[in-house]
Amino acid sequence: MDTAVVWVLFGSFLGLLLIGAPITVSLGVSAMAAFMYLDENPIKLVQIAFRSVGSFPLMALPSFILAGALMEAAGVSRRLVNVAESFAGPITGGLGAATVLACIFFGAISGSGPATTAAVGMLMIPAMVNRGYDRGYASAITASSGGLGVIVPPSIPMVIFGISGMGMQAPAEAVARFGEFQSLSIPKLFIAGFLPALLIATGVLIANYFRSRKRGYTGISDNWSVGEMIKTIKSGIWSILAPLIILGGIYSGFFTPTESAVVAIFYTLFVGIFLHKELKLKDFFHSLETTTWITGRVLLILFTATVFGRLLVENQIPAIVAEALLDFTSNMYLIWALIIAFLVFVGMFMETLATIMILTPVLLPIMYSLGVDPVHFGVVMVATLAIGFQTPPLGENLFVASGIGGSTIEDISVKAMPFSILAIIAIFIIAYVPQLSLFLPGLLGY
Repeated sequence: MDTAVVWVLFGSFLGLLLIGAPITVSLGVSAMAAFMYLDENPIKLVQIAFRSVGSFPLMALPSFILAGALMEAAGVSRRLVNVAESFAGPITGGLGAATVLACIFFGAISGSGPATTAAVGMLMIPAMVNRGYDRGYASAITASSGGLGVIVPPSIPMVIFGISGMGMQAPAEAVARFGEFQSLSIPKLFIAGFLPALLIATGVLIANYFRSRKRGYTGISDNWSVGEMIKTIKSGIWSILAPLIILGGIYSGFFTPTESAVVAIFYTLFVGIFLHKELKLKDFFHSLETTTWITGRVLLILFTATVFGRLLVENQIPAIVAEALLDFTSNMYLIWALIIAFLVFVGMFMETLATIMILTPVLLPIMYSLGVDPVHFGVVMVATLAIGFQTPPLGENLFVASGIGGSTIEDISVKAMPFSILAIIAIFIIAYVPQLSLFLPGLLGY
């Protein structure tokens, strides 16, 4: 391997980042510099980039983004919040618990952390403040719960991981040592993410309970009202059916994730126009504008990240890193700890989707070499990077919650720290117990 090309690739990439260049520009320029150093035709960069967006599963990305935007405009998220509130009842810190539950429901629809934080936060942060919750705490639990939106299926980061990893075959040495690896697919990733998301959500709920008891945050009501629960369920039945239809169709194999996203769009249009009668023409066009902006940003990163990743693989950088890791230690628990610590650190400074596209070509071959199932690794990677949504300096959920609640980023960050610590503990459990991720896919025949 020509070590000089590694210096050209990473040197130019890091240099551009340090001077404030956008991640897309940094990736593209560094890849082009490497091509020029290797004296290869630059048209190859364009060809690789073009092929990177030619996959059928990638169509799920704009479809899920549009479905999430439409559901917010159609009143689906508000009704899901009402259902969550009615079930929280007299539980200590009930509004905080309702926020977590609402984020799980809405995350299962939107698949986006910032979208979940915005949709739920607009309703729950003012409600918590009105019931005596500290403004910073209300924003912190919303930002922390919003990160569940990228683990709960259907998850946009899991779609990106699946697209990035499906074209990568396990090294022959790994197959000879560990046998054939299971195939990687987006439906399998979706199913595998359910139990880990439940574990992390449980950790957040436990932290909310004890912190609320210490702060004196009482429940929403003195006791559970069956009548109120039935009333909110009746009012929100069409909203509750949305994730059931989407996820049920994927899990049963009735339609693919891409097809389910299109089903979600038409279902939301029908509910918003004919049943809820809240989806207006201007809201529809605003949803299209949001989808275009987010999708365009992701695709630009995908163009350049795919080329960057190809250069890494062709120059055997993942194999070198794997060999260095094995020379350092053969203890899988320690290797997992190093990788999780690395991903948490990177997630603090880089946008999640870009990080997945850049690091998957580096880390997935390493995990193959260590005998780790690709689906298990994908769940751990997405779950770990989800913590980046609630950690400064680039935690998108923090900025969204700050804008809604009016607290400073610093105040929210400090109050979100216990939630982050419990989430990291949960991720270690997920990494060390592969069956948490692989049990459901195996049960459903994947």
